[in-house]
Amino acid sequence: MTNAFDQELQDRLVRYAAIDSQSDENASGSPSTEIQFDMLNLLVEELQSIGAQDVQLTDYGTVLATVPGTAEGPTIGFLAHVDTAPQFNAAGVKPRVIKGWNGDDISYPDNPDLILSPAKSPYLATKVGDDIITASGLTLLGADDKAGVAVVMTLARHLIANPDIIRPTIRVAFTPDEEIGHGVDAKLPADLAVDFAYTLDGSDVGEIIYESFSADRAVVTVKGVSIHPGWAKEKMVNAAHLAAKIVQTLPQATMTPETTDAREGFLHVTDMNGGSSEMEIKLILRDFELDGLAAKGDLLRKTCEAVQAGEPRAEITCEIYPQYRNMRYWLENDMTPVNLALEACKANGIAPISVPIRGGTDGSRLTELGVPTPNIFCGMQNVHGPLEWVSVQDMTKSTQVCLTLAQLAAKT
Repeated sequence: MTNAFDQELQDRLVRYAAIDSQSDENASGSPSTEIQFDMLNLLVEELQSIGAQDVQLTDYGTVLATVPGTAEGPTIGFLAHVDTAPQFNAAGVKPRVIKGWNGDDISYPDNPDLILSPAKSPYLATKVGDDIITASGLTLLGADDKAGVAVVMTLARHLIANPDIIRPTIRVAFTPDEEIGHGVDAKLPADLAVDFAYTLDGSDVGEIIYESFSADRAVVTVKGVSIHPGWAKEKMVNAAHLAAKIVQTLPQATMTPETTDAREGFLHVTDMNGGSSEMEIKLILRDFELDGLAAKGDLLRKTCEAVQAGEPRAEITCEIYPQYRNMRYWLENDMTPVNLALEACKANGIAPISVPIRGGTDGSRLTELGVPTPNIFCGMQNVHGPLEWVSVQDMTKSTQVCLTLAQLAAKT
């Protein structure tokens, strides 16, 4: 059955996904890429056109606005990020809508060898009859997190157009650079000015997430001894060989993303760059508990020290930097925003799902900075790759949950 929100959400996602707004972890500034302003400036215009108040684009690249309240209650924030992941091509996205999907394998016009099959995607198999949005096969779709952007914008437009709906003051925010861990500027909590908030950055219908990974990143630098290879015997120290030894010494069968699941953490090599004279290894460290995260950092340091001891002529350094922490550490002290979201799901006939997310959101950092911010589903699936898709009806359910949540908050 068609819902009043379906067409608006579809149109918004198709419009937003066609805009390249990929972030770049190797760039500086906020946003890290100028192309993110194409999304940010568009959202400023759209917020102004629907009558939102206090619309601004901050000096750190976040769009903020107010949806006026009609009742007393806590001020609530709804957030989504405009950047798309740097792991896969995001230029030239061609979104397409498969109306009333019939359950058959989904092929891709620009990549005939690519197939999205319900046989390999149990969640997709439950969406027969839904309107499915995918890209064309050569790019990601960008539903992470433009599905969230579409939900927040549709929510804001609907509330402003219907002042009879009881709700407290609502603040909306659209951040850059979430995919590279830079989405939350230190000034955002004060500028957002809410009692608590929600990120729209989850997947399956019913997901209300209040536990995330704790995360560090690491940079290992290996400096060897360079000399002409023709005269290198007993003189050259090949940095590439030592870097490979470090990677191979780390646990391969028990502590990588492809060998872990559920509540297991991991060490993940994301990049190796350089040559025989100097190499740089970039890694991310993830665990749900701080002691587990610290243990992974210690393991990496000890591995580097062992390889260094075996070749004292080399110079190996290991630097570890904090990224974000498990939001549970703060949310478990006051579950009010979580409980409201759970109640909103149930009020819409949706069974809530609260499982630890094997990743992080802007909410992880916001919660750490004093703004409790659990995560709500918006339907995105198979993110960061060419098989990414989203159901329009899932986005509609997300919008309805947020609308109900706002109404429930006015009664607290």
